[in-house]
Amino acid sequence: MIIGVPKEIKDGERRVGLTPEGARALIAAGHTVKVQASAGAGSGFAESEYSQVGATVVSSARAAFDADLVVKVKEIQPNEWRELKPDSALFCFQHLQSDGEMARELLARRITAIAYETVEDARGQLPLLAPMSAIAGELAITIGANALMAPHGGSGVMLRDASVLVVGMGVVGQAAARTARALGAKVLCFGRAAQGEVRAATELAEHLANADLVVGAANTRGARSPRMISCAEVARMRPGSVIVDVCIDGGGIAETSRPTTHAEPMFVEAGVIHYCVPNMPAAVPRSATRALCTATLPYVEALARLGIWGALRADAGLAAGLHMAGGQLTHEGVAAALGLPCTPADALLHRCGLPG
Repeated sequence: MIIGVPKEIKDGERRVGLTPEGARALIAAGHTVKVQASAGAGSGFAESEYSQVGATVVSSARAAFDADLVVKVKEIQPNEWRELKPDSALFCFQHLQSDGEMARELLARRITAIAYETVEDARGQLPLLAPMSAIAGELAITIGANALMAPHGGSGVMLRDASVLVVGMGVVGQAAARTARALGAKVLCFGRAAQGEVRAATELAEHLANADLVVGAANTRGARSPRMISCAEVARMRPGSVIVDVCIDGGGIAETSRPTTHAEPMFVEAGVIHYCVPNMPAAVPRSATRALCTATLPYVEALARLGIWGALRADAGLAAGLHMAGGQLTHEGVAAALGLPCTPADALLHRCGLPG
């Protein structure tokens, strides 16, 4: 199989979809790996490290996208979809539920899109999302603490004196709560953790007015994030308080949230500082790339060894990541968010004649 690794072009994105070690493993198994020049530079991997293990370093994105399987980190960007070969496979974070225009372009090209964010393991957990979620949860606290400093317009409160609200108790929320507590903050958590109910979301509004830092960590698999904080509630928060909306890829939990970039990460709405960068782990690209690629490589190896459809049929957890194929949406959450029809992945996988 020909596997392409293009350079990420999303603002501030420095991660890469495959490490040199991963390329070595795939090439040793008889596959061809094409890596766009400087794709790994932001994560500290030189072109020579890829070429030394047998990968082909190509000069253009078009050459990297000309593959049976494209392995990326972030979702396809507006000027990238044209480079995708029709009927090829795309393995990366997809986030199609919040980008109907991009979803339609990929459907028109009959792309088989497998999303990191909904691939499941045998326990129903999210093994490809989890390492990035843990990093984002930790970063949310350090970024929030920085935003609270007076030179950034914050209220001037040190984290050890701050009240932190964590909304959502999945991997992001638990990492954020653990980090905030370790730094001495008073932490309130809303949502359901593994050990049971923490605090009802209906109680959230009464605590927002006293919060210094709010971390949005309420993710819904393959669907839009729940809007849990209204504009009116933001307006009642203390001036100089901070919202770090980690769920912004899914639309965010605050009505006032909108995507920002690493170049311009924050804005102020109703006196409250908002940090809403969709690719937070790109701030620590070397750590993030190694963590992500360690998790994704076994799936890439299976897709290459068994073929796209063979791997999807062999692993129900991988099939849970299938969001579209053959011009059809296959994930109910994405289809519902976009108002488009859905063909269940199971039905598509068990057809005699498969798309593409």
